[in-house]
Amino acid sequence: MDPDAVADVERVPHGGAADPSLLDFSANTNPERPPGVAGVYESAYGASTQYPSDDYCAFRTAAGEYLGCEPLSVVPTAGGGEALRLAVAVTLGPGDDALLPKPSFGEYEREVRLQGAEPTFVDHDRLLRTDPAPYGMVVVCNPNNPTGDAYPRADLRAYAQECRAADTVLLVDEAFLDFTDHRTLAGEPGVVVARSLTKMFGLPGLRAGMAVATGDLHDRLDAARPAWGLSTPAADVGTYCLQRTKFVAETRDRVRRERARMVDALNPAYEVWPSEAPFLLLDVGDRAVADVLTAARADGIVLRDATTFRGLDSHVRVAVRRPAENDRLIETLLD
Repeated sequence: MDPDAVADVERVPHGGAADPSLLDFSANTNPERPPGVAGVYESAYGASTQYPSDDYCAFRTAAGEYLGCEPLSVVPTAGGGEALRLAVAVTLGPGDDALLPKPSFGEYEREVRLQGAEPTFVDHDRLLRTDPAPYGMVVVCNPNNPTGDAYPRADLRAYAQECRAADTVLLVDEAFLDFTDHRTLAGEPGVVVARSLTKMFGLPGLRAGMAVATGDLHDRLDAARPAWGLSTPAADVGTYCLQRTKFVAETRDRVRRERARMVDALNPAYEVWPSEAPFLLLDVGDRAVADVLTAARADGIVLRDATTFRGLDSHVRVAVRRPAENDRLIETLLD
């Protein structure tokens, strides 16, 4: 991290409502959790009186089986955010350049600037047609947040080959890939994949995730990660969750059905962006975004102000939740 850059880098706005009385459609986390998680968390309490084993063998093994990659290529991290930070930190330094999608997750720009590097932005749907050669790193969000569209794996692999030829690191944020039928890029040479257990397993406060890479990239990530960076409860619950493949499949089916139903209901009143993710981006048109947010909050619902994403000025983002909750959102937005 560049000490001279830190003071000029601001924090990034995110979704999430602290008030439990509000129905939160601003954060894209699964409202359901795998059965049995509470018991695993409670069991981890006794083991938390000692430092965790820093090799995280069980977590790496479960992650490797879940992703279909070599377990030794997995680098445990305290959430996907730490995976992003590690990847940027071991790749970029002052004066380097990075290519970032827009609109997309604001933490990419923040992490690049914290290293003293300079971000260049390109429309997310044009990113894979951009020459990677001038950049030390290219970042892809798949599916993209907040738009929800995903990149075909064949196109990503072809672009990864271009990045390798240019000696450019490709960082792929797959925080929402669990909700799609697309296969991960984990294990692809020259690629760092960042994953989070937050979204699919509905445990954002647990802070469990991973970076996946091979060769020298993996060695740098593993050397730079903090010792005991994954707490014992996070490692144990994460291991358990990664083995709940039936829960993942059921969640994916529910989100797909509900998302399609929400699109059909909202499309006449809003321009709804095509999505493969557990959220929808809505263009509110001539309405003021602040008015839409205020009216929803008056009904006890929190939406994500998407104007904080680069390039968006008349948009809100809404999560895909349980059927009855989605009905309430639809009623509020169409009122």
